[in-house]
Amino acid sequence: MEQDSSRESPSQERSSLPGEPPSSALGQSFSQVLRRLTSQESRRGKTRSAALQDLGALIEAAECDQLFEGSGTSLRGMPEILGQVAKVLEKYAAPPKEQEGRGHANAEVAEKAAAVGLLILKLLGKVEAAKNSLLCPTWKIGLRHLAGPIYIFAVTHSLEQPWTSPRSHEVAGEVLSLLLRVTQCSSVAGFLHGENEDEKGRFTVIMELLKPDLNKESWKKNPATKHVFSWTLQQVTRPWLNQHLERILPPSLLISDDYQTENKILGVHCVHHIVLNVPAADLLQYNRAQVLYHALFNHLYTPEYNLIQAVLLCLLDLFPILEKGLHWKGGAARPTTQCDEVLQLILTHMEPEHRLLLRRTYARNLPAFVKRLGILTVRHLKRLERVIVGYLEVYDGPEEEARLKILETLRLLMQYAWPRVSCRLVVLLKALLKLICDVARDPNLTPEPVKNTLLEEATDCLILLDHCSQGQVKGLLVKTLQSCEDSKVVNCIRKVRQVSEGASYDGT
Repeated sequence: MEQDSSRESPSQERSSLPGEPPSSALGQSFSQVLRRLTSQESRRGKTRSAALQDLGALIEAAECDQLFEGSGTSLRGMPEILGQVAKVLEKYAAPPKEQEGRGHANAEVAEKAAAVGLLILKLLGKVEAAKNSLLCPTWKIGLRHLAGPIYIFAVTHSLEQPWTSPRSHEVAGEVLSLLLRVTQCSSVAGFLHGENEDEKGRFTVIMELLKPDLNKESWKKNPATKHVFSWTLQQVTRPWLNQHLERILPPSLLISDDYQTENKILGVHCVHHIVLNVPAADLLQYNRAQVLYHALFNHLYTPEYNLIQAVLLCLLDLFPILEKGLHWKGGAARPTTQCDEVLQLILTHMEPEHRLLLRRTYARNLPAFVKRLGILTVRHLKRLERVIVGYLEVYDGPEEEARLKILETLRLLMQYAWPRVSCRLVVLLKALLKLICDVARDPNLTPEPVKNTLLEEATDCLILLDHCSQGQVKGLLVKTLQSCEDSKVVNCIRKVRQVSEGASYDGT
């Protein structure tokens, strides 16, 4: 695989272009134009426009047999030079490092990208013409050098980013479509992993091109690189991804370990994709799964609700892999797992939490942890009880997402740990009745459909609580039914009594 020189600085690029003299006059012309594009003078608008115009004229005037010619011994045949052209153009249109005045810089990048995209379309048009003419069999060699840099350019400017404009976005989309057509791929995924068994795919080539910009010192110099990497990674799924694990895992962890929340979330999404699409055996090898777990666990101490959401979803899919190596032999107590550790930390954070977005995020994921642990949730019962009671007391906005999820958690808890519920009967009964009264008396804050859902969920929990306590709830609700005047509360209590007694309930 050729070394990537497109990610080097302009001075390095300029010095690499002369090298061995090109084997044709056309190659020399291309090299001269590339020198102009990579020189300091190219920053001036007129010089840049003139160089791009000359490059476009060269591409248009070149015949297919000239454009893809090259001897077997020459290192500077036209396919290699065309690869250099694509790399320089991709680098030329790349967004600069984040800086002040980025609005003006982004507009300039979008303008460059639109102009470069039109040139690449001309170049791919020549490849397509050579492919259809059947008179230039070397077009495949040229395409092999062109495909990687052109793909990176297309993805960089076809994603919705600050450095794109409607025009550059449109041109980049056309470039990607034409690239797929020329390479005879029906999708980006097919382009990357290969659509046939005997076709290697280009994912390795793309990762090698991105590699110089994905190390600790350089990954922030081009703000597009992380997005191109993330988007490209998520196009490749089972069974193709595991063979690239050594290439994709370090950059994913590097991005997730950044101080900016946006980058942390992007990196966690990359890690999550790896967890979902790499076999457990490969992740367990060399302790990789433990490395991922500790990297994710550290994020749970941050107060960013969207990061917490991404991390918890990823951890829930990582737990089955981590627990594959655990085997309970009976007799002794089951060992605690990483799921226990995470749930304990979540409950610790939930108790004093007052920020609504974080409360909703924790509550949203709590039922999945109870399902995951099952009967072993009894290890956390005391803290769960405090969290459930505390969260049921607090109004959570018109959608009441947190309270609905807490009711779901309580229902699951009673289903899995019912022998331990009866001793908590009074506490849970008071919390549920208080919730029902608060919702029934709420004049206008909560929409009626949400109120009805809350009352139904709370009533179902009362019914389950009655089953767990061998019918004690019915007896405790008798006095409440006699003294209560609110029709909605009375309706819920009657439903609990009638369902618990085995009678059908018609809601009247």
